[in-house]
Amino acid sequence: MDEQVYQQLAAQLRQPSGETGIQTGEWMNKGNVHINMDTIETLDAVAGDNILEIGMGNGYFVHHILENDASIKYTGADFSDVMVEESKKINSTWISNGQATFVLCNADKLPFKDNSFNKVFTINTIYFWNDAVKILLEIERVLLPKGKLIITLRPKHLMENYPFTKYGFNMFSREDMVQLIAKSNFTIDKVTEKQEPDFELNGEMVKIESLIIEMIKS
Repeated sequence: MDEQVYQQLAAQLRQPSGETGIQTGEWMNKGNVHINMDTIETLDAVAGDNILEIGMGNGYFVHHILENDASIKYTGADFSDVMVEESKKINSTWISNGQATFVLCNADKLPFKDNSFNKVFTINTIYFWNDAVKILLEIERVLLPKGKLIITLRPKHLMENYPFTKYGFNMFSREDMVQLIAKSNFTIDKVTEKQEPDFELNGEMVKIESLIIEMIKS
């Protein structure tokens, strides 16, 4: 791939749009199976949970959360109109039975009341937060006291080797994340590092790892 293609890929990963965005969402599902399933396992959705996901892509993994119990409520928030519409199509049954809602919005201005959710999680979105501290404060606002926040990401030492991350990606090491969270009103509960099977990217097998950070609203 040439640099223009990598730049276009980076833009689509940030905010999928058009027909290419739909294809990008499907591609992300394949490359992010393990990071999604590991995070959902950590989320541990139980009866009565009201859960917010920031940046759900096309919502392909939502059913793994909602099938645990009919009383679980899920809201997906994304600033890509294509991903919101695809999520609505894929999860039409869950929407019809009142368990799922999908909203078009920016993470720094969530259209929800204070203390709306008891769990919030986000996967592979923090690279695109223009003001991470502001977004953490916004998540804190909509999260109940003692509520749980999970941020999952690919660590910096891995991401900086990918050819597209030079175009608009903010990358974080474990230590960077600890320093960032210290500026918020969240307390780190647990940090888990996961090794995943290698993934093919542009004809080459690349290493895949994830960092799952669990926090509690102080």
